[in-house]
Amino acid sequence: MLIAIPLLFIPVVIYAIVIGFGGLGSGGIAAAEQALRDPLFTVPMVSGSGWTVGTGDLILFLSLILLFFELLKSTSSQKVAIINHALSMILFVFCLVAFLLFKGFATSTFFLILTMVMLDVLAGFIVTIISARKDLDFAGGG
Repeated sequence: MLIAIPLLFIPVVIYAIVIGFGGLGSGGIAAAEQALRDPLFTVPMVSGSGWTVGTGDLILFLSLILLFFELLKSTSSQKVAIINHALSMILFVFCLVAFLLFKGFATSTFFLILTMVMLDVLAGFIVTIISARKDLDFAGGG
């Protein structure tokens, strides 16, 4: 049954932890938002410049990888896929509410996570509709 849980739940929780623990400190939400942008490490490039990677970048990278696997899961025709689509919709509504109402969530990083969750929801419904239409066309005899 764990397969029904949307994988994009993971980066949302990680983001909430970063904002939550950062907001508890002396700097408040502003310090938590800055922690998302501060570089964790720098990768030297052949061009001589450095590519700086922050916490927000790593969360987005993880989100993109998990979105890929969510899109693969959306092509499944198992019964658990319907539960996954419903939970993805709930996650999208939660993310949208958090983005609009909570201070630490109104950032570009969270907006991109929100967009990925929305794409997961749309892909799930589109794939389900297309596969149902193909099943209906096949059953109708053509």
